[in-house]
Amino acid sequence: TSLERRGLVRRAHGGAIPVERITLHPGVGDRGGINQTEKMVIAEAALAELPENGSIMIDAGTSTICLAEMLPTDRGLTVVTHSLPVATAVANRPGLDLHLLGGNIRSDSLAGVGTWTHQLIGMVSVDVAFISINGITPERGLTTHNMAEAAVKSAMIKSARRSILLADHTKFGREEFGRVAPLAAIDTIITDPAVNLDLVREVEAAGTEVFWPGRP
Repeated sequence: TSLERRGLVRRAHGGAIPVERITLHPGVGDRGGINQTEKMVIAEAALAELPENGSIMIDAGTSTICLAEMLPTDRGLTVVTHSLPVATAVANRPGLDLHLLGGNIRSDSLAGVGTWTHQLIGMVSVDVAFISINGITPERGLTTHNMAEAAVKSAMIKSARRSILLADHTKFGREEFGRVAPLAAIDTIITDPAVNLDLVREVEAAGTEVFWPGRP
């Protein structure tokens, strides 16, 4: 149970199966159906963090795609993203001013990374950044499987006045290869009710608020 909580194994009947977190990272299309209900709950809760007539930056990820699909069109929002699926969800919707960041498009995440992406992020300052992640621990902070994407996520956090992390319960206790930022860089983590309470206490002890719908 402890190893599963840390994201190192998945329990199975009669034993446990190691989790290959780095070498077997599925593409965004394959990940879209995993924990879909939880991701919809998280995205809906994240709507409360949107500014009025302000600007937001949306990271690549399946939870953030859900958020993009739910964005209201009556707030005069400016949306900045490096994610092709997020941009597609926003592009044809009236009332949303879309800015797509360029860069080298990664085949698994369908998101721009590299020098061009960093330069463009450095040219803007947004009200809120909505960030996706692969791993959350108090010791290592926020981590993801790819160094190039880790660098983009870090730049997005720095470009925003407030940063909101969208992460389902499976991301807690996991550590990946690329370090993004310490927990203190994030204002709030929005997760789902299945999150492990022991891990929540550890994260909050490090100074970051954790919220999920229905939390007492």
